[in-house]
Amino acid sequence: MRTRSVLLGAAAAFAMAPAAMAERGSDGEVRIIYWQAPSIMTPFLSGGTKDVQASSLVLEPLARYNEKGKLVPWLVEDIPTVENGGVSEDLTSVTWTIRDDIKWSDGSKFTSEDVKFTAEYCMNPNMGCAQRTKFEGVESVEAPDPQKVVVNFDKPTPVPYLAFVGAESPIIQKAQFEDCTGATAPECTDQNFYPVGTGPFVVTDFRPNDVIQLKANENYRDPDKPAFATVTFKGGGDAAAAGRAVMETGEYDYAWNLQLAPDVIKQMEDGGKGVAISGFGTLVERIMVNNTNPDPSLPEGERAVVRPHPVLKDPAVRDALSMAIDRPLLVEIGYGQAGRVTCNLVPAPEAFNSDTFDCSTQDIEGAKALLEEAGWVDTDGDGVREKDGLELSFTYQTSTNAVRQDFQALIKQWWGEIGVETELRNIDASVFFGGDPGSPDTFQKFYADLEMYANLFPGTDPQAYLGNYLCDKAPTPESQWQGENVSRFCDPEYDALHAELTQTAGLEQRAEIAKQLNDMLIRAGTLIPLVHRGRLSGKSNTLGGVVLNVWDSELWNAADWYRKEM
Repeated sequence: MRTRSVLLGAAAAFAMAPAAMAERGSDGEVRIIYWQAPSIMTPFLSGGTKDVQASSLVLEPLARYNEKGKLVPWLVEDIPTVENGGVSEDLTSVTWTIRDDIKWSDGSKFTSEDVKFTAEYCMNPNMGCAQRTKFEGVESVEAPDPQKVVVNFDKPTPVPYLAFVGAESPIIQKAQFEDCTGATAPECTDQNFYPVGTGPFVVTDFRPNDVIQLKANENYRDPDKPAFATVTFKGGGDAAAAGRAVMETGEYDYAWNLQLAPDVIKQMEDGGKGVAISGFGTLVERIMVNNTNPDPSLPEGERAVVRPHPVLKDPAVRDALSMAIDRPLLVEIGYGQAGRVTCNLVPAPEAFNSDTFDCSTQDIEGAKALLEEAGWVDTDGDGVREKDGLELSFTYQTSTNAVRQDFQALIKQWWGEIGVETELRNIDASVFFGGDPGSPDTFQKFYADLEMYANLFPGTDPQAYLGNYLCDKAPTPESQWQGENVSRFCDPEYDALHAELTQTAGLEQRAEIAKQLNDMLIRAGTLIPLVHRGRLSGKSNTLGGVVLNVWDSELWNAADWYRKEM
């Protein structure tokens, strides 16, 4: 089928074309649409992918991963290693050498002081930086001269490429943000909406959850790039409208995250204006299981820290919820060839994919028997099991999206068959994935029993990603509700094993520990994996230079985009 050909041929069909002989800004406007609208232009105050990717047009890291998952220098001369002297023999420090042609968009010099400040900004304990795990184990960052950055670790660190690597860990300008640290960081609207960056574009107008206007950065290091003079970045709506706007009407050039059924994608491609592009990385659609008590009668702060959940603390309940799900059917109706069944949080690279669990077969009767054995029975005949005065009745929330609402409806039906009552909620994606500490509806606050979404990790090593489940990474009022441990899972044994991973060298040994960590999370019922999703986006036939990257921001090489002649 067409979707399969897109998946298998994406790398070949959309490999970088020879650069057009163009001057900066000569190709006019490029129009991008994300149906999850960005709410901020910094990844440090939002864990939402939409915000990370939008900000990647402006803010850049020292190094990043290319479309093959290879670590490549970006704002630095090379990747430091032990062999070239960039990583110390005892693995306790890494030295980055900044290129001498990097300027901020305001024309000032990019220096090591900006890098040092970025670390201090995110590591500030009063801030609640959304990317704090990237700096796990960092003892200090030094700037011995304008071009040198030395990152010191508190112990030998075999993989020192977390801080300042990838779209989630870019550099911000010290001069712009030095008065916006700690608890005041979210209040700095101008800085957070209009960051000075080193990337190919500069924000000229930012409307949260709506439209971003950008222009070419006149101080960008390549004098011939970017080819586009302006960017219109539209947010909001839904995935179907975004896909049609590129592949049917041609109103936009690039549409991100087309979370749509395969037949819908095929119909859009038949419009003749664009094509779908896809590739498998580490993206997993999952249901997060709340380890706290989301009872609205509790004070707001306690809803984030009270443990355990009165019902979901029972492992039989968590296991039964997972057993009742028909994952192959979810893949078929939701993603087709752009999806695979997974039982893991970390499905890729293959070396890190655990084979401990088999969740590929739905087992309704087994789930019923498990609940019966655990004492959950329907004594009053209303179809809902209860025990000790508590009912198997849950609120299950996710973002507004056709595929996700289809998933919710099916899962509610299956859970109903085993005696579980489910209230469904869907929240606008711009709000759900936003970083507003005042909103009760963000995925970080998790004011529900269960919630569904997908995320991934940049690069090919899951150390920082697995570090998101450390005890101290749970969002709280004190952290401005930032933090990736949204389920509030906490296990000292997990923390200790993760610490071992940070000190382990060698792919085989690291993979073994990572799989053990993955298995601990699944066994504890912290999340219920559903689908290993391919990244699926839409590209106009007239847009050249696009190289889909499943290991970093999809907009990673926007400086190389150009308008093709048709």
